[in-house]
Amino acid sequence: MEQNHKLPHPIVALVPLLVLVALIVLVVNLFPDDALAGASQIALMAASAVCVAIAMTMYKVKWDIIEKMITSTVGDASVSILILLLIGMMSATWMISGVVPTLIYYGVQIMFPMFFLPCACIISSIISVMTGTSWTTIATIGIALLGIGDALGIPAPYTAGAIISGAYFGDKLSPMSDTTVLASSVAGADLFTHIRYMMYTTVPSILISLLLYLVMGLWYDGTSIEVSQYLTGLQNGFNISLWTLLVPAFTGYLIYKRTPSLITLLLSALSACLCALVLQPEVLADIAGDTEVNAKSLFMGLMTTCYTKTSVDTGYEAINSLVATRGMAGMLDTIWLILCAMCFGSCMVATGMLKSITRILLKAIHNTVSLVCSTVTSGVLLNLVMGDQFLSIIMNASMFREEYMERGYRPELLSRSTEDSATVTSVLVPWTACGMTQSTVLGIPTLVYLPFCFFNIISPIMSCIVAALGFIPKPVPPVKEECSE
Repeated sequence: MEQNHKLPHPIVALVPLLVLVALIVLVVNLFPDDALAGASQIALMAASAVCVAIAMTMYKVKWDIIEKMITSTVGDASVSILILLLIGMMSATWMISGVVPTLIYYGVQIMFPMFFLPCACIISSIISVMTGTSWTTIATIGIALLGIGDALGIPAPYTAGAIISGAYFGDKLSPMSDTTVLASSVAGADLFTHIRYMMYTTVPSILISLLLYLVMGLWYDGTSIEVSQYLTGLQNGFNISLWTLLVPAFTGYLIYKRTPSLITLLLSALSACLCALVLQPEVLADIAGDTEVNAKSLFMGLMTTCYTKTSVDTGYEAINSLVATRGMAGMLDTIWLILCAMCFGSCMVATGMLKSITRILLKAIHNTVSLVCSTVTSGVLLNLVMGDQFLSIIMNASMFREEYMERGYRPELLSRSTEDSATVTSVLVPWTACGMTQSTVLGIPTLVYLPFCFFNIISPIMSCIVAALGFIPKPVPPVKEECSE
């Protein structure tokens, strides 16, 4: 959308951003556990109001221009919102169908004392890929792994670092992750293409991390501990069967065939529903509140699983929280945040304030490497000042999107650089929602586990190295204009 008004001065353009930062700091401190439940959204709307007020009073920007930009931006987000809802449905059905419990059941049995740290990282990666959330992985299987590590005599910060590294690796590569969907959608990249190009930076980063955890783990030895209670709990709640792995195999096939994201997620969720009907009928009946397995209870159980919270009684409270699901309703806070963030971003774009700020930031960019390094640095800095990874992802991609388009780079380069910085470093900042949450859940201060989160530290650096080596998505071919003499 063209701007016919004068661009605001960069200092003036920073005012709404500073207001947002101040409000987010207050929100994170006053609502540490519920920052995403509404307070952050109100902060975004308040910052949007400040932006509009300044633009309309000082620079005579017409409201129609701002409104049209908001309408256009929110309309573009409709597919992403549908993806998020399907992700909520898919992650819930994967859990209740026994897919994730089966993976956990067999995963915890492959651990050995000397190889515990790399195993903890790998298990966290698998669970995070399957569930699409690093927070749930850390708060559930992460707690169990932390206890196992303590029993083996491994320092808790080491274990915490391995768990967080694996959880964020899996979160980045999972098509069910809200941050992955958010980064790709804001940058304008296809979800699965975005994930494929992230392999260039995430795989080397996690391999280096695993090597470091292996070296650290070799310094410790011990005896294997009893995990029968944990395994018994999973067996009490679900029918553990390798047949459930047909669901992720089918999903992997759909991804390999490059099936559109919406279709892939829907078919994966439906296949998990079918798996639940065959292998977990008692679980579905219990969710429906019925003691008998019949058509009514199975239908109600499936519907409840897909759209709202569910719980399964395994006999152990820690495992109950691990296998609890939120369904589509669990994604509503994220969707609400995205809509409010897009409103703020639209106001910053329509008023010219974002362009005024980015002009200064982009003056130092001369080539591909400097562009990627600037994007990565910006993502880290936004985490430091904004306190929320979702806002950092949105702001970072929004600020650089036009520059990437003008230079002919594919949006996957922008989305990858944003994920390599804004997503993974959020847990390393003590005052962000991620940092405070994981510190509280694991009982270890952020700055204590930070040195051992190798994947999170290496990823931003690897993003710059990979760009310098030339492993970037192929540029968009320029459109040839026909000239007539």
